[in-house]
Amino acid sequence: MANHKSALKRIRSSETKRLRNRYQHKTTRNAIKKLREADKKEAETLFPTVVSMLDKLAKNNVIHKNKAANLKSKLAKHVAAL
Repeated sequence: MANHKSALKRIRSSETKRLRNRYQHKTTRNAIKKLREADKKEAETLFPTVVSMLDKLAKNNVIHKNKAANLKSKLAKHVAAL
């Protein structure tokens, strides 16, 4: 266990960030699943919010920027094909 005050604070803050990242990542994955199951009209309204969620995850290094780009591309193709 850490002894320094700053190390204890780092443990607390990294745990908070870990939980926030985990929540946001899971929420995004659920939104992607919902978009894939949706019909054309609903998918078109969901698409911008899902893209925004992916961009935020990539910006905060929760997922890699290329993974976000690949997911956005696949989802765009899926929505267009509906």
